[in-house]
Amino acid sequence: MVSRSYSNLLDLASGGSPTFGRERKRLPRVATVAGVLSEIDDDNTNSVGSDAPSSVSQERMIIVGNQLPLKVQRRENGDWDFSWDEDSLLLQLKDGLGEDAEVIYIGCLKEEIDLDEQDDVAQTLLDSYKCVPAFLPPELFSKFYHGFCKQHLWPLFHYMLPLSPDLGGRFDRSLWHAYLSVNKIFADKVMEVISPDDDFVWVHDYHLMVLPTFLRKRFNRVKLGFFLHSPFPSSEIYRTLPVREELLRALLNSDLIGFHTFDYARHFLSCCSRMLGVSYQSKRGYIGLEYYGRTVSIKILPVGIHIRQLECVLNLPETASKVAELQNQFRGRTVLLGVDDMDIFKGISLKLLAMEQLLIQHPDKRGKVVLVQIANPARGRGKDVQEVRSETHATVSRINKTFGRPGYEPVVLIDTPLQVYERNAYYVIAECCLVTAVRDGMNLIPYEYIICRQGNEKLDETLGLNPTSHKKSMLVVSEFIGCSPSLSGAIRVNPWNIDAVAEAMDSALVVSEAEKQMRHEKHYKYVITHDVAYWARSFFQDFERACRDHVRRRCWGIGFGLGFRVIALDPSFRKLSVEHIVSAYKRTKNRAILLDYDGALITSSSISATPNAEAVGILNSLCRDPKNIVFLVSGKDRKTLTEWFLSCEKLGVAAEYGYFLRTNHDADWETCVSIPDFDWKQIAEPVMQLYTETTDGSTIEAKESALVWNYQHADPDFGSCQAKELLDHLESVLANEPVSVKSGQHIVEVKPQGVNKGLIAERLLLTMKQKSILPDFVLCIGDDRSDEDMFGVIMNAKDSLSPVAELFACTVGQKPSKAKYYLEDTTEILRMLQGLANASEQAARNAPQGSQRVVIA
Repeated sequence: MVSRSYSNLLDLASGGSPTFGRERKRLPRVATVAGVLSEIDDDNTNSVGSDAPSSVSQERMIIVGNQLPLKVQRRENGDWDFSWDEDSLLLQLKDGLGEDAEVIYIGCLKEEIDLDEQDDVAQTLLDSYKCVPAFLPPELFSKFYHGFCKQHLWPLFHYMLPLSPDLGGRFDRSLWHAYLSVNKIFADKVMEVISPDDDFVWVHDYHLMVLPTFLRKRFNRVKLGFFLHSPFPSSEIYRTLPVREELLRALLNSDLIGFHTFDYARHFLSCCSRMLGVSYQSKRGYIGLEYYGRTVSIKILPVGIHIRQLECVLNLPETASKVAELQNQFRGRTVLLGVDDMDIFKGISLKLLAMEQLLIQHPDKRGKVVLVQIANPARGRGKDVQEVRSETHATVSRINKTFGRPGYEPVVLIDTPLQVYERNAYYVIAECCLVTAVRDGMNLIPYEYIICRQGNEKLDETLGLNPTSHKKSMLVVSEFIGCSPSLSGAIRVNPWNIDAVAEAMDSALVVSEAEKQMRHEKHYKYVITHDVAYWARSFFQDFERACRDHVRRRCWGIGFGLGFRVIALDPSFRKLSVEHIVSAYKRTKNRAILLDYDGALITSSSISATPNAEAVGILNSLCRDPKNIVFLVSGKDRKTLTEWFLSCEKLGVAAEYGYFLRTNHDADWETCVSIPDFDWKQIAEPVMQLYTETTDGSTIEAKESALVWNYQHADPDFGSCQAKELLDHLESVLANEPVSVKSGQHIVEVKPQGVNKGLIAERLLLTMKQKSILPDFVLCIGDDRSDEDMFGVIMNAKDSLSPVAELFACTVGQKPSKAKYYLEDTTEILRMLQGLANASEQAARNAPQGSQRVVIA
């Protein structure tokens, strides 16, 4: 049973009886301990159970971010004044969750609260704003935010490697520990308010990347979504991070992971494949990763802006007054606008150099074109920020000194804070907006610019425009920002190519009015239909879909620390009890036993695949029992299997996944499927050879009945790409041949149609039925996907079995399977088979002489 959390932790602290449910009481600022509350189980009828689906009306969204969507200000009397931060994305996304949605926010405050005030502040925020603050000691916050987040993660995710101490700094393990500590504190805060069977938890951005592991560890079936608002770097960059696997595994403890663009998602999927061996597949338009029985869904959708809020600012009289002021200030001149944070990735200096190049190459633009650069304060701090600021001011000064004249400055730098209406006024009067960041997660500046250029009647009157006339705008955007793919009418540039950016600026100025109108209309239509509410609504719909099966899943937590993960399995799937199967074995008379060799009787990771004496001895003991028919199934060739099991005279053996069959040592090998010839090999082998030569690390394995192309040791991404191409190529050239082409784990295989391990199970049961023998005991053991065919036949073969037959389809390890039972490893399988063999030997000692053995021919 999944654990429950208490709504009121004070009851626990005081020793009183816990109160369950959704009643809102005073929440103390208690630091909970991992694993304590999550191990509590109570059958109180008022508890929020995990065995029945929750009603929709009970669902809440717990939104967790680094900062609460609140403004904080100290009053003159010393009290705190709180208000909503209308610019916060976490607040804006609530519009997409529906009017009735109950939302709780968890995050830090922007101001430090004294220890003796924290309880009262926490209660005020919970009562008035449904916000739960995480109070972090200043030193811990500095190491967490300015240290690990801004010194390690943020630069790395924006493709800056710490090649020297000056570039981000070397990895500091103490900062990583601070990051873990803060994520743990956030997990404790979620614990205070969560009802794990009902609530959805949506975690935001790279500050809280390990939070999913802490939450999943406490509540195995928690509904958990994560959205990354920054870029995700390519695997070559990401793999330099010393804690790379810990972060990946933590994210995979989410149910849904969101990215702004396909590039970011592709990089993440590539990292999972290369570093964890976890592959993904697309099904009906949804991308998912199978991770220990759970499907982790991937969402690709760029965030939008809050249009209604922006339009409200545009309607303010202050906005119109500022527009009129700016119109007079820049009368007779064309305004280009840049709005960027003052950090190293926004490319401000590159933009200024492009402006300088424009004025050099086009002297006619001097005195007519002005670049207004609004520089917002940097969110981080450090030497790099100071260097950007110094370089920006020096470049602006040089350009203005070279090309300026009385009454004209080609570059206007604004690095003081602006009111929102002032910034919007600059958008309104700018003919072109320039966003030339060298790397940015999303960047919503172009979206805001489009809405402001659309304007309203009051602004049209201020600008002297006809309200019925078409609006116009131009965008020059970097290829390396998240919003670039969605702005198909923008001029895309490589910000590092200064000449190309200058040329793009010139093109934006000389393009026809009709072209400007058409581009604006196209962008405006996209921006208004893909706002922040649309983004949140779409994410939540996929969130619900990803968590739909939670309530019927059985979950087990395995692993320690950040290696923790949850295995989710069907409720009927359970561990095979040796006592249970031995008991069934003893009371049955006609037994069919099917054993996979590779991975079941011998570990797939073993260097030597030769069977050991223990396994051979157990097989012989089982075969000697006249009530048993034992078949060994393997993908290996018949010559190898003949040599290995020479001493097992009564053992049935199937080679090459069932194509070759031998009922006992004295019988001849026969084929289960009639194949007139293997001429298709002459077609398939040259094709495979071509891909082997062009894919380093790949090999061809030639069997009597099949050809296998293996790319296990090739580059994962390239090998997978080549495998898909090879699959398509082989299907095309072998379309008229009696073969099937299939892909598996690091292989592409061509084999005769209809050949699979299920054939052996069908053949065995059919032959027994023809002998008027209906098995009352069937044991089938396998470890991989190829064995699922055997499991399927066994579980659906009611007509070939005794009405009281006991079925034991068993897979190796806890994982999704058609089998109803599992054993952990080869050691447990051999122990179980030894138990059956001992039962047979005991029965033989007690049986009368002359018992007959069933012979299958």
